[in-house]
Amino acid sequence: MTKIKSVRTRVWNWTGPTVPPTGNFCTNASDALWMKGDAMASFRFHQWLTCEVETEDGTIGIGNAALAPTVVKQAIDDWYAPLVVGEDPFDYAYLWEKMYRRTHAWGRKGIGMTAISAIDIAIWDLMGKLTGKPVFKLLGGRTKEKIPVYYSKLYAGPVESMQAEAEEAMKHGYTGFKSRFGYGPKDGMAGMRENLKRVEALREVIGYDNDLMLECYMGWNLDYAKRMLPKLAKYEPRWLEEPVIADDVAGYAELNAMNIVPISGGEHEFSVIGCAELINRKAVSVLQYDTNRVGGITAAQKINAIAEAAQIPVIPHAGQMHNYHLTMANTNCPISEYFPVFDVEVGNELFYYIFEGDPEAVDGFLQLDDDKPGLGITISDKHLANFEIVE
Repeated sequence: MTKIKSVRTRVWNWTGPTVPPTGNFCTNASDALWMKGDAMASFRFHQWLTCEVETEDGTIGIGNAALAPTVVKQAIDDWYAPLVVGEDPFDYAYLWEKMYRRTHAWGRKGIGMTAISAIDIAIWDLMGKLTGKPVFKLLGGRTKEKIPVYYSKLYAGPVESMQAEAEEAMKHGYTGFKSRFGYGPKDGMAGMRENLKRVEALREVIGYDNDLMLECYMGWNLDYAKRMLPKLAKYEPRWLEEPVIADDVAGYAELNAMNIVPISGGEHEFSVIGCAELINRKAVSVLQYDTNRVGGITAAQKINAIAEAAQIPVIPHAGQMHNYHLTMANTNCPISEYFPVFDVEVGNELFYYIFEGDPEAVDGFLQLDDDKPGLGITISDKHLANFEIVE
């Protein structure tokens, strides 16, 4: 069997046009601080990392990471790549444990786990290409005819523009919509009313036969969330996402135990054990790990099994092909998040500018090709003029 010959990382710095930030478009963990300027700046992803794992026969698997890519690149180049070069890519479980355990003193969460994720995703893409099968076939095969997706772009703004965006999205067959809150504890009761005004306005457009998901992006605290939940109940949200910071597992559990609105989270959790804690403590009703942070596809499959045993649905954070393959192969992953193709704003959109092959939603669904090996994506050369690439 061919062995891993090299690991190549590149950081893609977007230098093209961006949509300028608007005030109160999304709460975030920095809202608790007194600060000037754009509080969302550190949560924007205008950089991306690609990780290409090549075998001796010239086959290349593609992985990626959006979290702190410059630091992740150095971690891979200096620490993780040497651990997998010369190894059989089909020993993926051994390679995952090798990367995890050899760097356990400093790498088990955050940057280290993101680096492991990028390599692991590339290895799964590689295995698919070497066997001539799509990744979802290696994970167990098709559990759905096609994947239902929800429209995930309704950032907080003027009420009329949010309604217009939702109305336009409905024309494309979506039956689920996710909106962000623009106001949190620092905005007091007036901010609460602004939040509720937008939720009500969206329900006026999409009605109550469609799902409405609401996201705080860690911008609230426990007290504020406990006060908001009863006010939100009448709008029947499918979930309230990341109401408090990721480390406040007890806060998640308390909010979820109120049984007013289902609580979701996990986007900023790392590893199988971290997600198992969320499940075991009944901290979330919906688990939303991010595959390119949680340890890649190898870790994600273990988490899916734990969540299924606890009857907690898994809906991975963000779109992207690695998540679609996991969703297709797991009955416990009912739908996928979907960011429509758009100008670069927060940064989720960069995936479309770096890669080719991502399926476009049609009538609220995505389809994967049974005959396209690996993840089904390639690195694009169409937008190179808008990137500064660091090798």
